[in-house]
Amino acid sequence: MESCDAAHPYTLIGVLLRPPTPAHGGATSCPGRFFRDYTSRATNALLWIAFISVTSLLFGRLARLVRLWVQGSRIPGPPSNPFLARSKLIAGCGSLGSLTGYLAELHETYGPIVRLWLSPTQLLVSVKDTMLIKEMLIKAEDKLPLTGRAFHLAFGRSSLFVSSFEKVRKRRESLAEYMNGKLAVGANNIPLKVVECVMGRVDTIMGKGILDCISVSRQLAFYILGSTLFGDAFLDWPEAGMYEEILMTIAKDGCFWASYTVPPFWSSTYWKYRYMCKRLKHLTNDIIQHCVERYDLLSQIHYNSHKENKGNEKKTRLDAPVLLDNATSGGLFQKEMEEYLISKEEPCGNILGLMFHGCLATASLISSILTRLVLHPELQEKLYTEIIEVREKTHKLDSHDVQKMNLLMATVHESARLLPAGPLLQRCSLKHDICLSSGVTAPAGAILVVPLQLVQMDNAIWGKDASQFNPCRFFSEATNHKGKEYEDFGGSPFFSEPKKKAAFLPFGYGTRACVGEKFATLGIATLIASLLQNYEIRFQPGLDNDPKPIMNDCILQLLPSPKINSQRIGTAHASTQPQFK
Repeated sequence: MESCDAAHPYTLIGVLLRPPTPAHGGATSCPGRFFRDYTSRATNALLWIAFISVTSLLFGRLARLVRLWVQGSRIPGPPSNPFLARSKLIAGCGSLGSLTGYLAELHETYGPIVRLWLSPTQLLVSVKDTMLIKEMLIKAEDKLPLTGRAFHLAFGRSSLFVSSFEKVRKRRESLAEYMNGKLAVGANNIPLKVVECVMGRVDTIMGKGILDCISVSRQLAFYILGSTLFGDAFLDWPEAGMYEEILMTIAKDGCFWASYTVPPFWSSTYWKYRYMCKRLKHLTNDIIQHCVERYDLLSQIHYNSHKENKGNEKKTRLDAPVLLDNATSGGLFQKEMEEYLISKEEPCGNILGLMFHGCLATASLISSILTRLVLHPELQEKLYTEIIEVREKTHKLDSHDVQKMNLLMATVHESARLLPAGPLLQRCSLKHDICLSSGVTAPAGAILVVPLQLVQMDNAIWGKDASQFNPCRFFSEATNHKGKEYEDFGGSPFFSEPKKKAAFLPFGYGTRACVGEKFATLGIATLIASLLQNYEIRFQPGLDNDPKPIMNDCILQLLPSPKINSQRIGTAHASTQPQFK
């Protein structure tokens, strides 16, 4: 009779699986015993592999954590235990009311680079020196992972808004090139249409009781970005109001829900939030379909009117003032942007990301500009004069003409300087340490921030009036806007390019800077020009006229937001235009 051992080959696996030699011969249950031993040994092997893998993973994380503690302790900062960081941080910020104020004290004590422990695993490194800031922003190319989780939870997969710069480099470069090269030219008439659309909804706005700078600015930002992405069809889309409301709600709550390591499935509020996200995606598909149907109709009408030109239908679509393109949209959007902005896995992620980013940042800047205009009526009069002078020479108002309006461009940049979208410009390096020329090394995974309010209102950089609104600081010879020299600034050499100022960072700097900077500044300037040439905006008397920058809905806003009155310029229309109250 053949022995059970003959069933095992003379290999390493066979030796490992070979059962022990029985103490007595003639065993009749050889196959059953072999199967039990084989199962036992295989299970033990898998358990050992799992144990070694988990142990290696934990040791790797522990090693990175210890490395973070060691390298973080070498950076100047307050003496603190990482395990007690949160309590000390709350105490420090509580006395000053904000993290920016606390960082201001730390920079005064420890110099241009300071570290602050947020938790045992989170190290914040703040940089205030302008030269070090530029160096850091060039080397630190990644975004915080929390930002990526927030977008993924709210809008789904997105190839434009991810933490790793390497994964998004090509798409960002293509989007920036397209926006700067074609979008500004194709969207010349959008701002005036947006102004007319928003002002035409005055009765609806009054009924909701949201007639202040922030509310009007949100409407303007929402419609200018929506019309840029989807064309004129967005302006008469019946679901636009609901779309805006849901988008703003998700923007307010997104980071809160993304902060959970494990999604709180037990919370009914969480499921309500997920439902709103799903509803927003459905509305995005609806507006795409709405635009497709409208442009198909317009293309057919145009084609029938010009049958002699066989390429007119295609040309009509390509001339549409929209940004995106995809085969699933029926050919509505520009073809060259198809592979970058609409993915098969999540067709709405990039569009919603652009709407989210654009609406918040654009609304904040427009609100800041409107607030400055109502607080400085003499500036508004000079802007109106400048706009009319340029219009008389060109008989139109587009981005090229707006660039000739030195005072208007300076007003936009000064408003952005005093009120950036957020108090901190955040970056990180996920894989590599950041070695700065000062000798300080920021470890990989550390949160690198620039306190924008401290840098952009530094008296040593901007002068003694750094905290005051003075758009003339962007001219070569800065004077107060009440001075006589302010009345004669027609030459373009008087305007100083803001990018040349290292401390001007509302749009970031380096490889991860905002790709829509040029579009935002020119688009908002064109919008304000369209608004001021048709409407006069005044501050409603009897209310607080000294708003302060305060964090609200994830961005900095001037609060309390001034209530404003608007009246159409010209006696023929003044009586027909309702007022903001």
